[in-house]
Amino acid sequence: MTLRKILIEPNEILRKKSLKVESVDFDVQKLMDDMLETMYAAPGIGLAAIQIGVPKRVIVLDIAQKDGPKNPMYFVNPEIIQKSSNNSTYEEGCLSLPGQFAEIARSDKCSLKYLDYHGQPKELETEGMLATCIQHEIDHLEGILFIDYLSKLKKSMIVKKLSKQKEQLDRIVI
Repeated sequence: MTLRKILIEPNEILRKKSLKVESVDFDVQKLMDDMLETMYAAPGIGLAAIQIGVPKRVIVLDIAQKDGPKNPMYFVNPEIIQKSSNNSTYEEGCLSLPGQFAEIARSDKCSLKYLDYHGQPKELETEGMLATCIQHEIDHLEGILFIDYLSKLKKSMIVKKLSKQKEQLDRIVI
């Protein structure tokens, strides 16, 4: 497994729509393994392939408690087939928006279909934190970030702050 670099907003790649995966082969499984290792190292609880610069419809998640056993989940070509009309609000963060958090309202339940790590078709009913995480990560596959749900002012303040952080990281000191 290989640690991959997580792209930070602003980055035009994060705004691209991800492409459907035709088949879950060794390369896609390797991608998912790398994504999981990268997510754990960050540390985070979810990661979409586009966040490491790969425009494929692939997501990994693990919402298990930090002190409990790991419970990785793999989703290839995830598609929400039903959402609840009731919302729940969680404070969301994102590995592509380090240090930035905001309360976002999303459907409290959703059902989805997807392919698993081995390419087998699956369906899953989710609620609570898992439903929120699934919706957050599927947004990434559409080029949407959680800050897109905020006011223009809040969003521009966050992007400006991240731009300054990136400039400082890109400087080379010899």
